[in-house]
Amino acid sequence: MDNCIFCKIVNQEIPSYKVYEDEVVYAFLDLTQTTKGHTLVIPKKHVTDIFEYDEVTASQLFARVPKIARAMEKAFPEMEGLNLVNNNKELAYQSVFHSHLHLLPRYSKKDDFSIRFADNSSQYSSDEMAALAEQISEQVSQS
Repeated sequence: MDNCIFCKIVNQEIPSYKVYEDEVVYAFLDLTQTTKGHTLVIPKKHVTDIFEYDEVTASQLFARVPKIARAMEKAFPEMEGLNLVNNNKELAYQSVFHSHLHLLPRYSKKDDFSIRFADNSSQYSSDEMAALAEQISEQVSQS
């Protein structure tokens, strides 16, 4: 893609702090460094978001994530956890429209990062939950 900042990074038109690279994946430090070592993992092939992945690209990208995560754990022995974050489409806070995974090392509960999930379970009956599951399941089987 011509005007994609991540494609330009892959093509070395823009500098980056490379962490890992092979024929399929490029991983580099996020300039925001939300936490020390915050790394982005991207497919070299331009894919806008999770909805555009084919099975091969998805399996190749996700197969490399544990290797990079383990390297981060060894590089930062004080790391106590890691968040894996992927935002898809603008409403979900995707700001660069080349799919990417954030690997966010966690050092303490006081890190400048949090994810909280609202508990809306009281809004759904057991029958409604079963209907939601069936609705998604039908689409999975058709894909």
